[in-house]
Formats: sequence, structure tokens, C-alpha cells
Amino acid sequence: MKATRWPVVDVIIPALNERASIPLVLAAIPRDRVREIVVVDNGSTDGTAEVASAAGSTVIAEPRRGYGGACLAGIDYLARKASPPEIVVFLDADYSDHPEELPVVVEPIVEHAADLVIGSRVLGQRERGALLPQARIGNLVAARLIRWFYGLRVTDLGPFRAVRWDALKRLEMKDRDFGWTAEMQVKAAKLDLAVVEVPVSYRRRVGVSKISGTLTGTVRAGWKILYTVFRHI
Repeated sequence: MKATRWPVVDVIIPALNERASIPLVLAAIPRDRVREIVVVDNGSTDGTAEVASAAGSTVIAEPRRGYGGACLAGIDYLARKASPPEIVVFLDADYSDHPEELPVVVEPIVEHAADLVIGSRVLGQRERGALLPQARIGNLVAARLIRWFYGLRVTDLGPFRAVRWDALKRLEMKDRDFGWTAEMQVKAAKLDLAVVEVPVSYRRRVGVSKISGTLTGTVRAGWKILYTVFRHI
């Protein structure tokens, strides 16, 4: 039986002051499955860019802070390449995800079973204290709203995800901050893309979360996610 050809996969990692964790993330990515790793420095002041570059990744700068804005900058970089990837993987820089699970996240696309794959922390194994209560509640509410209004059954808005390049272009992503993951999922549902969840492992991040680790970040993220879900109905 002929083996399935492994596609061209590029990785985008938004990073803001993740000097301590970014080397761990980059070291854990299976390099034989990835063409290029793009770290988008989102205005770091701790030398994250220099550390990421020394570890062998491509580093681009997006000084305007915002998770979605950093992801958009990474997409723009890939779009300008002579040969864009077939699949893009998004991965956080805080080492809460398990980058070695990248093949598991990509596999449904390789097998032509999905256009977008969400790594679900809810379905996977979680280290105690990794997914904070506010994040669990926010995920539950958002997931139910997406199911009710868009007919898409999901359990998580997890950042570890893979998407087919042509599908990503069709999504025409716009959000520049906390609504990024929700926007991708609701737009995928509206376009009737094949969306699949796979269980992924999750651990306590290195350092303090800039979103769920603070009251202000939690409130802002929660409001923006709900706004994003409702505005695309």
C-alpha cells in the first residue's frame, strides 16, 4: 500500500516576552515534519526574538500587540513566499502545548478528513492547574454558542491548530486580538469547511498568562470572544 505523502507544513508561533519558553517550544517541534517555523515577535522587550532566531526559526516583527495581529503577520509572510505551505500550524510560545503532537494535529488534513483541525485540551490530557477555571468556563460557553448558532460541535477554542492553506485564505481572517480562534471556527462553520477536533495534551505554561492570568485579560478576552461569536451570525 502506497504511503500518504507528507505535505509542506509551516508553523506560526506568536510570541510576546517568551524568552524562557520559546527554546523549549522550538526544540520540541518535530523538524522532519515541518519546512519552516515562523516566530512572530509581538513587541517583546526580553530578547525573545534573539533567542528564537538563535534556535533556528525565522523571526519577523509585528510591534502592534495583539495575538491575532501576530498571526496575521505570520500569514502575510507565508503568502509572500514563492511557494506557500500546504498546511499551516498555529502554536503558542508559552510551552503549554506539546509541540511533539504536531503530527497528530495535522494528520486529519493529510488524510483528507478535515480542512481545519482544532487541538482540544478538553478532550486531551491536562496537567492539574493548566487550564484555569475561567478558561474552562469561557471555552464551555463559547463552544455551546458556536454549536447553537453555527451548528458546529466543538469543545475548545484551543490555540494549537492546523488549517489547509487554501481554506485559510478563504477564511479571510481579520481579528487582531482575543477573538482570533473564535473567528476562525465560526467562519469555518459558515463556509461549511470540514472541522475536526483531536485530543491534545496541555500543561501549565512557563510564566504567567497574559490573558487568563489576569482579571483584566480574562474580562477583555471573554468579551471579545462573545462579540466575535455573535457578530458573524
